[in-house]
Order: sequence, then C-alpha cells, then structure tokens
Amino acid sequence: MSIPTRTVQDCWPIQYDETAGKDAIRGSEVTLNDEMLLKAARQWSEELPARSDEIETARRLPADISQAFASAGFYHALVPREFGGIEAHPHSLVDMIREIARGDGSAGWNVMIGATTGLLAASLREDLAAEIYGQSPGVMTVGVTAPLGRAEKLDGGCRVTGRWPFGSGSQNADWICGGTFVYQGDERVPGRKGPPDIHLMMFEKSQVEIEDTWRVSGLRGTGSHHFHVDDQWVPEGRWVVMGERARIERPLYQFPMLGLLALGVSSVSLGIGEKALRAFKELAVGKTPTGSSRSLANRSQIQALTAASVADLESARSFIHMVIDEAYREAEKGNRLSQAIKARLRLAAANATHRSVAAVDRLYKAGGGSSIYDESDLQRCFRDIHVTTQHIMVASPVFEAIGRVELGMEAGSPL
Repeated sequence: MSIPTRTVQDCWPIQYDETAGKDAIRGSEVTLNDEMLLKAARQWSEELPARSDEIETARRLPADISQAFASAGFYHALVPREFGGIEAHPHSLVDMIREIARGDGSAGWNVMIGATTGLLAASLREDLAAEIYGQSPGVMTVGVTAPLGRAEKLDGGCRVTGRWPFGSGSQNADWICGGTFVYQGDERVPGRKGPPDIHLMMFEKSQVEIEDTWRVSGLRGTGSHHFHVDDQWVPEGRWVVMGERARIERPLYQFPMLGLLALGVSSVSLGIGEKALRAFKELAVGKTPTGSSRSLANRSQIQALTAASVADLESARSFIHMVIDEAYREAEKGNRLSQAIKARLRLAAANATHRSVAAVDRLYKAGGGSSIYDESDLQRCFRDIHVTTQHIMVASPVFEAIGRVELGMEAGSPL
C-alpha cells in the first residue's frame, strides 16, 4: 500500500523552514515528522490564548482551528505511516499535547483525543484502516471506550444502539467510536479469554446524534457532549477489540492504548500547570498587595512556592519521559510490555496530573483576589485542571491498582 504524501501547502499552516527536520524533504514534497509536529504545537501555544474566550463560550473547538490542527498532523500523530500518519514517538505525543494545552486546555484536550484515537488504525483490518485514515491526512477520529452500547451480531456485521457521555471533539470528527458489548440474541458473546470483550465500534459521523449536554465547570471548550446511535449498521471488522494486540507490531504499537491515553490526559494537565505558572509569574512581578510596599515577587513565601511549583511540573514531566524510555526500549526488542512497565506508565501519568493540580492550586491561592476574575488565566487553569483529575485514566483509584502491582499483587483492575 502506498503512503499518501502531503505537500507543504497542504499540510503546513505556518511558514515552513526547510532547514528544520531531518528527512522531512522527500523530493519536492514534505512528509510530516516529529520535529515538525512540535514546531507547529509551539506556535499554536502562543496563538491560542487570543481565542480562549471564544473557545470557552462556544463550548467546542472552532472548526477552523480543528481543521488547522488536522493539517498540522496532530490528529495523525499516532497513525501508522502506511496510512499517511506520522507514527510519532511517545515523547513527541506528550510534548505536542502539553504545548497545545499550555496555550489552551480545551484545545489540548481535543488534540489528545484526536491523536490517541488514531491508534485504532494500527488494529483495524488493513482495508478498513485505509478507508478511514488513509483517504485524507486531515481526518479526525474520536470516541469513548466505556461499554455503553449494545451490538446485535448478524451476518456481515452488527446493528448497534447506545449512548455515551464525554464525546470530546465529536462536533469536528469524521468518525466516532463507542465501546460496546456484542450480543447473540439475549446473551453477551464471550471473549477469547472468557468474559465478554469490549468492542470499539466505528461510526461514520452521519450515523451519530450529538446531544447538547456539555455545560460544566472547566474544559468547557472540549465539546464533550453525549452522543448516541440508534440501530446503526457497522460492517464486519469495522471495530477494535479492547485489549487485543495491535495488528502492526512496530514499537509504538506495543504501548497499550489506555496507557497512551493516560499519558495524553496527563500531558494536558502539565500544559495547564505550565500556563498557570506563567500567569502567576506575570502577576507576582506586577502586583503589590493592598497595604504592602513590596510586590508579590519580593516575598520569600511567594519565591518558595514558585520554586515548589516548578519542581512539581518539571519532575512530573521528567518521570513521564523516563518511563517512556524504559517502555520503548522493551518495545524495540519486540517484547510485549510487562505488567510492571504498564503500571509505571500509568503511575507517571497519574502522578503528572496530580502534581500539576498541586502546582495550580498553590499558585491560584497565592494570587489572592486577582485569581478569581474572568480575565485571569489562573481562574481558568484552576477550573480546567480539576476536570482533568476526574478522567478515569488518572483518577485517584489508579494509585491503588499501581500500588498493588508494586507490592507484588495483581492490579485488581482491567484498566
């Protein structure tokens, strides 16, 4: 199968620097690579704050921004090369999402969902992966893994009915997937290991009804509405079974899908934390509290908590990269990742989210009354960061499962 190529004009929304990115030039055309992804993400990190109010008010990512993200390759970051994807290193995934979230948390969340859902291309049947991902470098897939759908198994495919919450990015998506149990009559079809498998059914956008339900405290611009399908046909094989090994066996696809999803969520948290730190530094230098002759920045307590926040964010980021290195070395050997390594990936992700929360909370409180105004980035970061903690991939119970593994026990959780 030939790999679709994209010209600079087709795929690069900012001025292209031909000195950047080894192996980026192939003849007269350019294939996106990790370095180019990160360059685009850094530029968007600077441009997004000017549109944050618009994003939050719309309760979704504006279509033009989503299209530009698609053109930059963000949604194809983890798609295999044979389908026109970048097949980026997990390091690049983490840093790409973190940079976008530093500009706007909701935008980073959309990039995270679009990029990690692109992993499905490595597990779908080849012709179906080509149909969904290979037709356009700008295709966006999103979805929800929770098994809230019911699929009736028939000759040639399944008829699916279900309703799912948290459909982030669905308004801009071309394909939307939903976790589903498969039934034969009134009985769930058993999986290969006994218990029923969760099937991620892939729906064309026209098959899906998006509900207007996303009215929340933070990450308002993610467009994470409920969506539902009613008796929709999914042809044989247009689904991925959760937990099955990817069809493509290169190193990136040895990483568990949920592990990369957790790293993506934590990358959004880190980006929000870095945004809060930047906002607080600006505030501290310019603010002299009522009744004081010194700026916030000249107070020893403020200096100490600033340093503590830097340490929280930088150490969490370093832990993520260290554990990714450990996992990637094993994956390069062709080995399946052990439970211990998977647990460390999840630990690094959960730790990064909760360290980011600690930093944001500390900075928000230190900002005093200035933190509560709509024009303050600190109040938005405070609201946004506390939504990331509620994601099941990084929520507090993850620490219990990881602790069991560290103590030589079974994780006790399928996640």
